[in-house]
Amino acid sequence: MLHLRGMIEPLLHIKNLRTEFKTESGTVAAVNGIDLAIMRGEAVGIVGESGSGKSVTALSVMRLIQSPGKVTAGEAWFCSSEGEAAVDVLALRESDMRAYRGRHLAMIFQEPMTSLNPVLTCGFQVEEAILLHTSATKSEARSQTIALFERVQLSDPNRIYAAYPHQLSGGQKQRVMIAMAMSCNPSLLIADEPTTALDVTVQRTILQLMADLRRELGTAVLFITHDLGVVADIADRVAVMYKGQIVEIGAVAEVFKNPKHPYTKALLACRPPTKYRLRKLPVVSDFMTSVQQPDGSWHITEKPLSVGEAVAKHRIESTETGHRLAQLEAKGALMQVTDLRVWFPKTRNIWGRTTDYIKAVEEVSFEVYAGETLGLVGESGSGKTTLGRALLGLQATQGGKVLYQGQNLLELGPAAWRDMRRRIQIIFQDPYASLNPRMTVGAAITEPMTVHRMLGSERERRDRTMELLEIVGLDAEHVNRFPHEFSGGQRQRVAIARALSVNPEFIICDESVAALDVSVQAQVLNLLMELREKFGFTCIFISHDMSVVRFLSDRIIVMNQGRIIEKGTADQVFFDPQQPYTQQLIAAIPKGM
Repeated sequence: MLHLRGMIEPLLHIKNLRTEFKTESGTVAAVNGIDLAIMRGEAVGIVGESGSGKSVTALSVMRLIQSPGKVTAGEAWFCSSEGEAAVDVLALRESDMRAYRGRHLAMIFQEPMTSLNPVLTCGFQVEEAILLHTSATKSEARSQTIALFERVQLSDPNRIYAAYPHQLSGGQKQRVMIAMAMSCNPSLLIADEPTTALDVTVQRTILQLMADLRRELGTAVLFITHDLGVVADIADRVAVMYKGQIVEIGAVAEVFKNPKHPYTKALLACRPPTKYRLRKLPVVSDFMTSVQQPDGSWHITEKPLSVGEAVAKHRIESTETGHRLAQLEAKGALMQVTDLRVWFPKTRNIWGRTTDYIKAVEEVSFEVYAGETLGLVGESGSGKTTLGRALLGLQATQGGKVLYQGQNLLELGPAAWRDMRRRIQIIFQDPYASLNPRMTVGAAITEPMTVHRMLGSERERRDRTMELLEIVGLDAEHVNRFPHEFSGGQRQRVAIARALSVNPEFIICDESVAALDVSVQAQVLNLLMELREKFGFTCIFISHDMSVVRFLSDRIIVMNQGRIIEKGTADQVFFDPQQPYTQQLIAAIPKGM
């Protein structure tokens, strides 16, 4: 037991925490001796890239680290209520820890679909937590569950109660996870990347919901994210983690205004700014270098570059943007889309005939200039991904025209489409799902060239593959590695190299940076900008993030409920939005940016 006399006792006090993972190449300290205190009712953010140790810290406190990982040192003193003796949860027996986990310490995981049991209803899963940790009856637990669904602003809570996870949207599933975590009024809520890959508008509502619950119930929050902008909207203090260590900690306003560590400066600078446009985003390597020492620690050398200097170096003047737009318009349209419609069956009669449709894309018309990057933005369900797939012939259409250099793509047969797909490529949102896990990245990049009979021999295609790996910032010797041996950002680079392997004229990027860390996202966005200049391809960039779309795009199209509701130059749409829906998307960008 620990007593801190003469001072306010923290709700949770982590001391010298060290968590290691045994690998084939040796032992890796994912968390390397961190100290962190969280006070009652306080919101503390932990930020850093993937692999910095954020999630491992939370899982260590919750005693959820699985083999080959192990907490090898440290303490985590938790005081469930004022005046009581603190308990080191890392030293508790597992049976005693189960009484704390869920009841006093609750966690919202990053991916609700993998955290919710797919064969149990959402209502049952929340009820189960209530019945396990309280003395409520089955009837009382059901009533409490319905009330929780109402509190987290789930429309039609009775329907959600009986629904299975796959029947809900991403935002709805995340709200169910929040309801489950809050079901026993825990003293500390750990939220592990709860808004990653969600639409900015859904993200905003989730953050507001957590702030409201914290205010109503007095729950302390440990909020884990890679995005400092999100932290600015919810946290009182922020801890910045790098390579398993906390490199900076302080009040959010102070860290934002006067960051001390070069890594913090990099995280602040690498998000696309909202007030002006950049030719290139700053990245971590602009601010620091890090070299691993024999003892496993990292030696960091700061570069003499401020955030302001990094931004000013690549700032684009409005005259330059106007000149580029005039050049694009002079080239004329490469693709013209007219009255495109994509419908999905909604209801059928007893004879199996469709009686109603979901109009995912309805009477959509636009053009794309040669060499242009056209941004396509909207929330999940707006129809933007369906539109992108329809343009590539990957989704059946109910009408309209898609003219590419005067040829209607909707009338092409299989053989003609095979040739056209060499000219028009797509980069999907999840590179791990789009890359064959049993195929080396070299084979994945070479395969399209083989299918389209490009270059004269297998040796030439192999050489081109290694050249492409280097072009996208990877090493040629990575050619024989498998997808699981790369990070998310590296896999996305492989997917980009594969798309470029057939020298396409037109590339569709479908949410290709949505789930990446902001620092890795900056690298990939810079890469796309560089490759556009190098190869001169035309691009449709699909995203829900207006700041990212504006950074890359010459013009922007906004979709809602299957229709285009607004379009114009990137600056026109961003700074002078005409539609309330567009205004909502822009307002939802984290204010820290």
